[in-house]
Amino acid sequence: MSTLLDQLLFTDSFAAALGEKFSVLQSPTPLPDPYLVATSPTSLNLCGISPKQANSQEFIDLFTGNKLPPQCQPRATVYSGHQFGVWAGQLGDGRAILLGELNGVEVQLKGAGLTPFSRMGDGRAVLRSSIREFLCSEAMVGLGIPTTRALCITGSDALVLREQPETAAVVTRVARSFIRFGSFEHWFYRDDHASLKKLADFVIRRYYPEFSDLPNPYKAMLTEVTKRTAHLIAQWQTAGFMHGVMNTDNMSILGLTLDYGPFGFMEAFNPQHICNHSDDYGRYSYAMQPQIGQWNCYALGQAMLPLIGSVDETKAALSQFEFEYQSKLAFLWKAKLGLTSSMEEDNELISAMLKMMTINRLDFTIFFRRLSGLHLNDQSRDNQLRDLCVDRESLDQWLHQYRQRLTKEANIDEVHQDEVRQAAMQRCNPKYILRNYLAQNAIEAAQHHDFSEIKKLQQILSAPFDEQPENEMYAALPPDWARDIAVSCSS
Repeated sequence: MSTLLDQLLFTDSFAAALGEKFSVLQSPTPLPDPYLVATSPTSLNLCGISPKQANSQEFIDLFTGNKLPPQCQPRATVYSGHQFGVWAGQLGDGRAILLGELNGVEVQLKGAGLTPFSRMGDGRAVLRSSIREFLCSEAMVGLGIPTTRALCITGSDALVLREQPETAAVVTRVARSFIRFGSFEHWFYRDDHASLKKLADFVIRRYYPEFSDLPNPYKAMLTEVTKRTAHLIAQWQTAGFMHGVMNTDNMSILGLTLDYGPFGFMEAFNPQHICNHSDDYGRYSYAMQPQIGQWNCYALGQAMLPLIGSVDETKAALSQFEFEYQSKLAFLWKAKLGLTSSMEEDNELISAMLKMMTINRLDFTIFFRRLSGLHLNDQSRDNQLRDLCVDRESLDQWLHQYRQRLTKEANIDEVHQDEVRQAAMQRCNPKYILRNYLAQNAIEAAQHHDFSEIKKLQQILSAPFDEQPENEMYAALPPDWARDIAVSCSS
């Protein structure tokens, strides 16, 4: 009878294509008495693993790194990067180990022990941060934002020292690729253009094959990565998502949200909000994310310049960022406002809205969800919005401006205008997001081996636009104690 370890055939295409310079063979370090914390059914399906297999001890041992299939050649990959705007030199997978590919997706254990790239770290992840990454990966899928996926979490009662002792965990991540901007920077700053070209050729051949036969495939690749990054950040901004640590080693070459650490979803709206308490100067605040995204693309462009061969051609590729970002951002804001046409006054309307939200510190998610229920000709129902405000006059003025704009939507008959618009807005404005306090509640229960809250949040966040009246409490304003939750890079 074949076992799970026999059935899962990991391939090693990364090393096979690139050779040993790009990674090192590295076996995971076992954890004692591992147990299963959570699995993602959709990610299991992506990897060709059945729910029955996921309930086995073999599954737990495999995705903790305690036992591996005989043909598996686990690796830690090398990369470099700019961290907080400063060149940090060589980094690499300090606590992540790539098992290989299953069904065309890379499978990576995060927290599986020391590697040659661990520097001063211990190679481990803690249960707290693993739960946050797992849940946010699930939440982003539900929101339709490109992201790496989480397959499962396994835990152990072995202790890891952070600000205080915490229990260890391994979160298994899956993605088409974990190659980063910093992967290209690594070879550029080492003046190893042959390896730089080898990496770029691999990425184009594997992920952007449509560019292979173009006169300058490297320019085409940089253009596409720049566009994807611009679109991703526009999606972050309009979902109120803050990454928290947008170093170039945390930027995906495929335009995915990568490396969940001190992330957060905006609650009381403040464009200058910093979700990472290690970010002393606000480099990665909500308002700065678009600028940093563009800066990171320029860092990638610098690394790819020897391949593109021309400063002007490189600039031309990078110049796409601003247009693509602004176009995507405008489209998403208008969708959130239920606008189906474009008018010159729309930018002023959106700017006025953000100013009003700032004045009132409006809860980002709740405001837009309640706005989705606005009635064009019945201001008596505005109280659900006015109750959120400290300066109701500023809201009333903006709502007047908004209603005037809605009357110019000519493609919907007046009788059904509210109904159609409300339905469209509810498909764009989630009712449920992963608030820090919800994640914290799940973490505290899990620390007592109660994983039911993780499963509950998985179910809710998989359908964030649905009403789910039975889960109304998960859509409420955060409690006062939630203001004290601090998240840092060590998360």
